[in-house]
Order: sequence, then structure tokens, then C-alpha cells
Amino acid sequence: MKQTAMTMAARDWQDAAVEIIRAEGVSKHFGKLQVLDDISLAVREGEILALLGASGCGKSTLLNILSGLLTPDAGEVVIQGQSAARFEHWEKVAYMFQEDRLLPWRSVRQNVGFGLENTRLSRAERAEKVDAALRLVGLHDFRNSWPHQLSGGMRSRVALARSLVVEPEILLMDEPFSKLDPQTRGVMHNELLRIQQLKGVTVVMVTHDVEEAVVLADRVVLLKPNPGRIHKIIEMSLPHPRVPTERAVAEQSRLLRLEV
Repeated sequence: MKQTAMTMAARDWQDAAVEIIRAEGVSKHFGKLQVLDDISLAVREGEILALLGASGCGKSTLLNILSGLLTPDAGEVVIQGQSAARFEHWEKVAYMFQEDRLLPWRSVRQNVGFGLENTRLSRAERAEKVDAALRLVGLHDFRNSWPHQLSGGMRSRVALARSLVVEPEILLMDEPFSKLDPQTRGVMHNELLRIQQLKGVTVVMVTHDVEEAVVLADRVVLLKPNPGRIHKIIEMSLPHPRVPTERAVAEQSRLLRLEV
């Protein structure tokens, strides 16, 4: 029954070219602890989808399943019409972690280029892509700097450039701005929106910050814990840019907090 449903989902994606990722009946256990229970959702091509919920509701586990880092115990994930178990184009998927994970012995340019080192690109082609990614995030003038010389916001920009340098179609983000101060976080929100609109990349991001979800997301998947399950999927119809102090944005954040 589930195999038939997933086959239909793959055909639907090919016909409509709207859903880029679909999870169907996904569950996950760690030992005796059930972390996720019967998660079904679709990610639309070109959208920002936020996974929101309290700690322990399985947000990061779900993101890791969507990324292929974890295998579900039940259910299936389809990416671009192909089962994740047989997906052949993981180079189209980039993952930005909560920690920037910059290598301290590498320059900014070398950190950004790390993901290209095992490709068939020539050294000149890699350098061109790295420079383009650094220009995209506004850090080309700091390409020869070292991680310890950068502010937290600049380090986040380097991590974002490292994710974008491979020119992904899907960008997965696990609370990438949670350690930044509010002002810098706001700058990074605007930067992400600018780049996402420019490149058309599909973004799935984990957050526990209601305001961040409202400011960034086209849709919010609200998860509840014990075990992690979908409580509600909410469309965010407010136009961008969304300023947290604007009445409509503040009201949407207030209503969403009541749901979390």
C-alpha cells in the first residue's frame, strides 16, 4: 500500500513539478524511544519550509532523514521523484549545521571550497565558484582571512557560502542562526531571503524560534513531542519582507506561539 502511494507521489512530482521532497509515514526510534511517528509532508520546489517545535519533538531527526544521514524505521522519503534510498544526486542537496564547523587551519576561501575538492572540477573552476559564492554573501574581500578573525555573523556567512558553492537545489538548515545576537540574526535572515529568491533554491530549516519561522517561511510545519508528530501545517501568506515589529507579523507570531 505504501509502495503504491510513494510510486504515485513520484509520478505526481514528475507531472506537476511542484513537490521536490515528500515524506510519507516516516517514523524513527532510537532504542526503545520513539522520536518520530507517522510524519507525512511535502516540500514545494522553491519554497522555504520551517520545521518548528519545542526541544525534543524530533525536528533535527526529521531533517537528518530528509538529508539521507538517517534512515527511517518506517515510511519513505522521495526526493525529486526518486526514493531517497536510491537517490543518485545528493550533490544537489546541501546541509548547513547549527555550528558553522569552519576549519581553523583553513582560510575563508579554503573553507568555502572544501566541498568542491572531490569533484572533477579543475582548480581554476573551483576557484571561480568559490569567488562567486563569497561575492554572493558579501565576503569576497575577506577571502584570505582566517576563521578566528571573523565575527559570528561573518562566520555564518562563510558557512552559508560553503553550502551554496556546490550550487544546490535543496538547502537543509539546522538552526543555523540560533547562536547569533538578534541584530546579526536579522541581517542573516535578510541575506538568506535575498539569496533564496535570487537562486530559487528550496530551503527546509529547523528552528525553535517562532519569530524566525514567521519572518522567513512560506509554510511552517508545527511539530509536537513524545513522540514527534505533525500538529499542524500553516501557510504564511504575509508578503516579504516581514519586519518583526510590524503589526501583522507580530500578530502572526503571537498566534503561532499559542500553538507551539
